[in-house]
Amino acid sequence: MECEAIRNVKEKCNKDITKDNILGRLRTFDRYYEVITKILSQSGFGWDWVNHKLSMDSDDVWIKYVEANKKEKGLASYKTKVVKHWESISIIYSKDHANGEGAMTGAETAADPEAEPIEISPEVAPKRQRTGESIMCMIGEMRATFKDALKTTDPLPLPKATTPAAILAALQLIPDLAEPDMLRSYGKLILNECLFEALMELPMEMRKAWLLVLP
Repeated sequence: MECEAIRNVKEKCNKDITKDNILGRLRTFDRYYEVITKILSQSGFGWDWVNHKLSMDSDDVWIKYVEANKKEKGLASYKTKVVKHWESISIIYSKDHANGEGAMTGAETAADPEAEPIEISPEVAPKRQRTGESIMCMIGEMRATFKDALKTTDPLPLPKATTPAAILAALQLIPDLAEPDMLRSYGKLILNECLFEALMELPMEMRKAWLLVLP
């Protein structure tokens, strides 16, 4: 039976969507993870968290990498490909791409009705170690909830959202945070629940410094 979550998307967005559509998207995320993590493991590459794409020291670095990986289909498009939510993808798929016999991709896991739920431990992606345990726990719960929604008729619960008033109150508690810095931080945190969760995991004396280094 089609799950309630999928029916809700159809009704509210006026767009047909099926379990196969979701599995297809998971396979796309599998591919993103495989290609991008391989690139990021090479010297000269990084991730642009503002523009959601690869960054590189120079065009020459990219040209040499593509030349050395000619057999990689579609690789050239990754120079400018925008991949939103990379942090969540890298956290989730770092577990799905575990080495060893029986390892499964995200799409395979969601498609297998007998697969055991994936336990997300408080490990963080190498590129974003400062995000803290709270984000890992949240991502793990979202992953488990999504898998359950594919197999049941229960409604998919809405994610928790902190109110702007609560975010502003938290910023006002930070000692010596100048008003311009507070406003800039407020504008970022109201758009990104993950950033606010990460901020609240830090000791009070570290919060100002962390906010000031955010891109």
